[in-house]
Amino acid sequence: MKVQIRQETEADHQAVFNLVKAAFERMEISEHNEQLIIERLRQSPSFVPELSMVACLDDGTIVGHILLTKITIEDQEKSYPSLVLAPVSVLPDYQHQKIGSQLIVAAQNKALEMGYTSIVLVGHAHYYPRFGYELCRRFGIKMPFDAPDINCMAIELIPGALEHVQGLVHFDPVFFE
Repeated sequence: MKVQIRQETEADHQAVFNLVKAAFERMEISEHNEQLIIERLRQSPSFVPELSMVACLDDGTIVGHILLTKITIEDQEKSYPSLVLAPVSVLPDYQHQKIGSQLIVAAQNKALEMGYTSIVLVGHAHYYPRFGYELCRRFGIKMPFDAPDINCMAIELIPGALEHVQGLVHFDPVFFE
C-alpha cells in the first residue's frame, strides 16, 4: 500500500497519540507507554521536528508514525552524535502492508539529508536488517540497559560513519520516566 509520508504537525498530535497507543496495546514486549514517551520527547532538546513523520492515506487519515530523536554514543574520551529510531507505529488494520517500511526508509533518507550519519535502535531481530541495520556489538556500541544483543542494532547512513565510534548509548532521560 502506497501512502504519503510527511512531517508531523501539531494538528496531528492526537491522531498520532491514538495510533501509537493502538499499535502497541496488544504487544507483549511493550510497556504500553510509547505514546506518552513521544509526547515527552516533543518537549525535549533531543526532538528533531523534521524526523517525526506520519504516513497518510489519500483522504488524509494518519495510519503510521515514526520518530527519530538525537542521542549520543559516548566512550571515556569522546561523545558522538547519532539518532535513535523509537518508535515506528502503524495502526493494526494497516500493518503488514509495508507502511512501516516506507516510514523507515523515508526517515533514514531525511536524516541523511539533514547530515546525520547513523541511527541505533532496539527492535525485532529479523525485521530491521532488511534496511541495513547490523548488530550494535559489531561497532562496539552498547545500550545502557539489559536487552538481548540480537535486538540492539545500528546503521551507518554514510559508509564508515561508525568505524571509529564505540561506547555507551545515552538516551534522552524521558525514555525512562
